[in-house]
Amino acid sequence: MKELEARIQSEGHVLGEDILKVDSFLNHQIDPNLMQAMGNEFARLFESQGVTKIITVEASGIAPAVMAGLALDVPVVFARKSKSRILSDEAFTADVYSYTKQTTNQIRIEKRFLSASDRVLIIDDFLANGQALLGLKALADEAGASIVGAGIVIEKAFQPGRKAANEAGLNNIQSLARIAAFEDGQVIFVDEEK
Repeated sequence: MKELEARIQSEGHVLGEDILKVDSFLNHQIDPNLMQAMGNEFARLFESQGVTKIITVEASGIAPAVMAGLALDVPVVFARKSKSRILSDEAFTADVYSYTKQTTNQIRIEKRFLSASDRVLIIDDFLANGQALLGLKALADEAGASIVGAGIVIEKAFQPGRKAANEAGLNNIQSLARIAAFEDGQVIFVDEEK
């Protein structure tokens, strides 16, 4: 998605060898117009899959997931990272390690929001090592839901996330921006035309 790639180039900040900070439009301050364009693109990519529900992880996946849900006219459920007193104990759970935060969270979706009759689209902000994606897959699998694919805002293709997801049986992964490498603080995108 050229608009997203342009924003990454102009506003993204490469930190070290493998972290991209995009907090001016995606995961701190949110650009609603860009989110809507991304939601529409996810809807276009998955419109023929019979999606009945979108799942994501709080917090950065929520905005693009909601916009995709709006475009597809389906509910969005986000996996919570912490247990609250108002949450039921009747939940599907999975442990997810965050590379950027270097912590493990138990994510959870209440059982009443995910069932075997659902055709699930997973949406997430980043695909790097694949842990969030695999955690969401585990929740859908535990519910007996069918996973139709995964929509990723930004994929760091030089990290093992896609390979791990493919090995786990997730093959319909559509990324709006695929990064091949970071070179001298610059973002190099995968040339999809090769």
